[in-house]
Amino acid sequence: MTRDSRRFLRPEEISRIARLEVRARHIVEGFLSGLHRSPYLGQSVEFVQHREYVPGDDVRRIDWKVWSKTDKYFIKQYEEDTNLRTTLLVDCSESMRFGTGPLSKYEYACTVAAAMAFLLLRQQDSVGLTVFDESIRERVRFGSRPNHLVALLAALDSPEPASKTDMFGILEEVAATQNRRGIVVIVSDLFVPREGLFRGLRMLRHRGHDVLIFHVMDDEELEFNFSGTTRFEGLEEAGDLVCDPRSLRDGYLEAVESFRSELKRKCAAELIDFQTIRTSEHLDAALAHYLNHRIGMRQSVRS
Repeated sequence: MTRDSRRFLRPEEISRIARLEVRARHIVEGFLSGLHRSPYLGQSVEFVQHREYVPGDDVRRIDWKVWSKTDKYFIKQYEEDTNLRTTLLVDCSESMRFGTGPLSKYEYACTVAAAMAFLLLRQQDSVGLTVFDESIRERVRFGSRPNHLVALLAALDSPEPASKTDMFGILEEVAATQNRRGIVVIVSDLFVPREGLFRGLRMLRHRGHDVLIFHVMDDEELEFNFSGTTRFEGLEEAGDLVCDPRSLRDGYLEAVESFRSELKRKCAAELIDFQTIRTSEHLDAALAHYLNHRIGMRQSVRS
């Protein structure tokens, strides 16, 4: 954290951000130390392929020799062009504040985003961030310098989960404003209207973005091991319920499995990478999932 950034933050905010940075650094460095070599390709200006020109492309990239032979416009793509920008979308809605372990779902989601940003910036990749509920609460534009992490961490620390989610509106806005193709990583519990969710995801895919979803769930949301008369507090205007949870467990678990199966099935149909992660899990799995996806993208670009 830089000296200038400290001037604009309260001591308790600095402490929280520092802890988040340490957690992200520890996760990433531990993860990378377990690899024989990084699966990322370094940045270079090595020529990769030609691609047909589309409006908005830099005309300086047009290969005029190819034009003279084909009478068509093609641009040169280089290795650095395949280092796609990554947009991190982090859900800070009210349901994300739930947690039965050391971290709430939102705190865990922040750790996912921070670790991923730390890893990407180590590779000199460009990262942007949007923290949202029913509107955009925080936004950090794309950057690739190491000190960009400070702005990302401060944005993650700012919101207090307290509202419902407008997932469709957020995805629609991202699809409409990001003209350059990239990777969109969504970190959320996905407690949103599914019709709007899938409409938004289809819009991102139609714009050429690769989409990864990290579906964050608390252990108790997946296992429902509550006992005795329990008062369940409704989140995002759902209302409260007092009951014996044992009478609900079988039906609840069936509904959760149906919910997750539908998400996985529809994401697969749109070629969207989907992974459920528990807040009790170490984040190595999430980082490995991202890197494997990135390697697959690189190979598809070269094939």
